[in-house]
Amino acid sequence: MAEALFDRIALIGLGHIGSSLARVVKREGLAGHIAGAAPTEATRRKSMEIGFVDSVHADPAEAVDGADLVVICSPISTYAGIAEAIAPNLKPGAIVSDVGSVKQAVIRDLKPRLPAGVHLVPAHPVAGTEHSGPEAGFAELFEGRWAILTPEDGTDPAAVDQVAELWRRSGMMIERMDAAHHDLVLGITSHVPHLIAYTLVLTATELEEHLKGEAIKFSAGGFRDFTRIAGSNPIMWRDIFLNNQEAVLEALGRFTEDLTALQRAIRRGQGKILEDMFTSTRAIRRGVIEAGQDQPEEEKRRDH
Repeated sequence: MAEALFDRIALIGLGHIGSSLARVVKREGLAGHIAGAAPTEATRRKSMEIGFVDSVHADPAEAVDGADLVVICSPISTYAGIAEAIAPNLKPGAIVSDVGSVKQAVIRDLKPRLPAGVHLVPAHPVAGTEHSGPEAGFAELFEGRWAILTPEDGTDPAAVDQVAELWRRSGMMIERMDAAHHDLVLGITSHVPHLIAYTLVLTATELEEHLKGEAIKFSAGGFRDFTRIAGSNPIMWRDIFLNNQEAVLEALGRFTEDLTALQRAIRRGQGKILEDMFTSTRAIRRGVIEAGQDQPEEEKRRDH
């Protein structure tokens, strides 16, 4: 087992991502003590029952007491309150990080509330499923995926390196970028696709009852995949859209323009335009597979 990176890690939030990270830290021996914090008794009890934390607390301030690293793994709307609660108990030199999907909002809500001498290293492990809760975590979640770090200029390099090493030992590849650029990229690759999925599934729920039943019964790959995406944590995604408005609206505007062009091509029977469009998107799909971010369908069927 590799040498521990931290004496004590505090994880604020023990849902899908938090519990997955705790499992990796426990498996790899990355911390001497894993303290967890969760607002509900059911989550705290289940976390101790599963055994991926060494202690669990209702008060996040208790969890961070003496921690070398604090990772906030809760919805973005909770960040400001958590920062205010834990600030008095953060030890000098501690690192505060997170797993949120919107990084400018993280810096906005955490930086002014943290005491001097505490290092803020925002991070986004780009991984996850539509499931939630401590039972949904698994240590292999992060393997082969990207962790994006968005520390501001002037952040202590040693603190950034420690957070990068945590995710590297979790199986992730590391990328560093500006927070605003992160929000734009993720707006295109993640946030707008989720918005489209939610919208399409909502459209299906508003069909006449017999059509709605058939849409569910005959769900092929496309609609089935949309329902998987749309099954994600509603509070988390509410917070993402409210805190990444500018980037999401920019990407959504571009999508709307492309959708209008597609509508026009279908209405006018412009087969060549449709074929060219679909050919170019196939190339993107091949690029995703070649980058190791998904498997071809035949391999998925073989694995299952």
